[in-house]
Amino acid sequence: MRAKISSQKNSSQTNSEFLGIPRIALPALALLPLLLTACGHPNIVKIHHAPDYKQPISKEGRYQNTYPGQQNYPFTCEADCYQAQATLQCQSDSPAEQCRYTGPQANIENTSGFKVRWFGHASFQISTSDGQQILLDPVTEQFDWPVNWGFHLLRGFSRGLPQGLNDQILSNANVVLYSHIHYDHFNKADIERIGNKPDYLVPLGFSDHFPKGAYRINEMAWYSQQNFSSLQIHAVPAHHFSNRILVPLVYEDFAKSAWNGWLLQSHGKSLFFAGDTGYSQHFKDIRQRYGAIDVCLLPIASYYHKEDGARYRSVHTTPEDALSAAVELGCKVMIPWGYGNASWKMGDHSSHSALQRLLTVRQRIQDKPEGKVPLLILNEGEEVRP
Repeated sequence: MRAKISSQKNSSQTNSEFLGIPRIALPALALLPLLLTACGHPNIVKIHHAPDYKQPISKEGRYQNTYPGQQNYPFTCEADCYQAQATLQCQSDSPAEQCRYTGPQANIENTSGFKVRWFGHASFQISTSDGQQILLDPVTEQFDWPVNWGFHLLRGFSRGLPQGLNDQILSNANVVLYSHIHYDHFNKADIERIGNKPDYLVPLGFSDHFPKGAYRINEMAWYSQQNFSSLQIHAVPAHHFSNRILVPLVYEDFAKSAWNGWLLQSHGKSLFFAGDTGYSQHFKDIRQRYGAIDVCLLPIASYYHKEDGARYRSVHTTPEDALSAAVELGCKVMIPWGYGNASWKMGDHSSHSALQRLLTVRQRIQDKPEGKVPLLILNEGEEVRP
């Protein structure tokens, strides 16, 4: 059987440029939330640690990657990495801008039991076979206030809005997972729209960024676990960083909260959401601990910078890095994300350049394991049952 895809539309870095925010904007704007007083009922916060693993953290209380320093990348596309693709219908091909994928999908059995719907950028809804609804990094509009205002004022760019991520989807969530506090993955306004009905699972140090409102927040250290009926959710490592506030000579919060990937298990099947991450040995560690993974949601964008590409790649997988990760994780199918009409095009040539590169690279390495990774490529608003 082929995986069925359907489309439903709605009724060690402190450099703020990693967030797509001008350096001049963030220091001034980020001070504003510190001056505001939170209202509402206190949140209910629980902290979970794995019994057999201690998450890396410095003496100063800064979280760290498992494998810091320079990584050995399996392979790199060096030339002509962005070839026009007949399967991408775009407003322009060079670079690939405002596109829709129309090509074939992996021919796989629909056996995972998960339903995956992609809204754009890193936002997903995952449904289990027994009706559990999980949201991953739901961001419905632009950057969180006040940075959204400053970003628009100084750069004049706003992303296209996600397809289908509406109040009904938000209110039906049983569990909400956030990977890290960067502005393109976490918006406080969405928390207030979702409400305090679901359980929130977040990295260590994350709960301080929630508004007050009797939210049930579980801070999850790497390799800790929470159970929700037949669903098990594991916090797993990512290779990234965190920061949200930078006021020179006054305050900064670099790495004071952690960054997670997430592994879902239900009825013997597994789904992995990598979060923002660069390539490192942690993918092999996850495979060793949990076995081969049925469905992998892997980022392929935000790696490009004309002068500082090595630093961008260190915390964001290139398309070829994602293919290598899929092999190391034993992914039965890979669903890429990070590109698209609802992306901010941070660290990218264009809205779909990362997908264009993924397709180009994969065509060139068909004789290698990375070239044989089954792909399900979605447009915003589409869902699939892998």
